[in-house]
Amino acid sequence: MACTQKPKQEVIDTSDLKEREYIRAIEGVDEVLDPELVKRGKVLISYADCASCHKPEERAKGPAFKDIARRYPISQVYINLLARKVISGGTGSWGSPVMAAHPQLTMEEATAMVSYILSLD
Repeated sequence: MACTQKPKQEVIDTSDLKEREYIRAIEGVDEVLDPELVKRGKVLISYADCASCHKPEERAKGPAFKDIARRYPISQVYINLLARKVISGGTGSWGSPVMAAHPQLTMEEATAMVSYILSLD
């Protein structure tokens, strides 16, 4: 190689790696969801303020519902954990956005909403 030639730089696509790091999928076996609970969760979400921070398929202020579904296995343990997070709020799971608290929701309502979210492919 002549002194005036620059070595070719290899372009590496890191978008897939960044996406996997963002999702940080948790391994686990999916449990069967009650279809009626999922339907109820969809209705509850449509009347809640979720859309101000979340979109079904793309990130907004908070993660996309489908990203949440990709991270967590459908398991009663995670459904309960996430339902409590919806009610109490918090930060840190998806970077710096703050999840607003929703203390007006019952655990049953939050569980239905999370069940709907985790049902998304």
